[in-house]
Amino acid sequence: MDSFTGKIAVVTGGGAGMGAELARMLAAEGCDVAVCDVSEANLEEAVARSRADAPAGTRVSSCVADVSAEADLEAFRDHVATAHETDHVDLLFNNAGIGGGGYSFVAEPREQWERVFNVNWGGVYLGVRAFLPMLLRSERARIVNTSSVNGFWAGLSPNESIVAYSTAKFAVRGFSEALISDLRLRAPHVGVSVVLPGYVGTSLVRNSMTYLGAKDGSGVDDGVGDIDRDFRANAPTTSESAAKEILEGVRAGQWRILVGDDARILDEAVRADPLSAYRPEFFTRMRERGVFTTMPEPPAGAQ
Repeated sequence: MDSFTGKIAVVTGGGAGMGAELARMLAAEGCDVAVCDVSEANLEEAVARSRADAPAGTRVSSCVADVSAEADLEAFRDHVATAHETDHVDLLFNNAGIGGGGYSFVAEPREQWERVFNVNWGGVYLGVRAFLPMLLRSERARIVNTSSVNGFWAGLSPNESIVAYSTAKFAVRGFSEALISDLRLRAPHVGVSVVLPGYVGTSLVRNSMTYLGAKDGSGVDDGVGDIDRDFRANAPTTSESAAKEILEGVRAGQWRILVGDDARILDEAVRADPLSAYRPEFFTRMRERGVFTTMPEPPAGAQ
């Protein structure tokens, strides 16, 4: 798919970060785009930016949806069919995700762990389930699932685990890889890519804590804004550059898209010495090579 002009794309988590940049760049090429997000305010801003960069006649639409809820994604699918007057889509970017929570399987409540897992894995699974019939009706389509470096390395810090997020991202990667053969055999006109970003400067912290806080009824305290700004400012890869790398990989038909130099370094290191990947000295070596050196570490025993 060397051109996105005239295509129809669906982007989950399109209200901010990589999703918003993907939507903006696709629309700028004359691709019709439908985005969903849990934040209506974020969607309004993202849609306005996408429309501002789009050629005349390009359709950009939005729908509030929680990707962990199948009914929401089915409603989003119906919105796409109606708003874009189409029976098919050409590109599905399962991009929505949250961080935080679920650091420990041992110490944390099941409910918190499952909220993180259900968004990061469930959103991809349900997204493909909802939109597969429309993808199959395209002449040439592609599914693009966002995993993470934590989809091939379940680490973050020698001082803390990251269980729910990593488990979900491993599932996304495994599902995407398994689909390669399934689609080749049964729907060869539909391709699949799995995206493996490193540390990207998005509003992941604020959006995740807002989502989890809303679920818990606890809200978000004022200190989150500072943490969120630091998280974005210290990242070696911006949302814009990440989106560019993703779209370049999709154009090239790559099934595996690493995003950021830190992702490439970490991928090489884990492949070279997998047996030491979770030893403290491995984390030290990665920091010496500049991987995650500016990412805030969760406190020991984080919940």
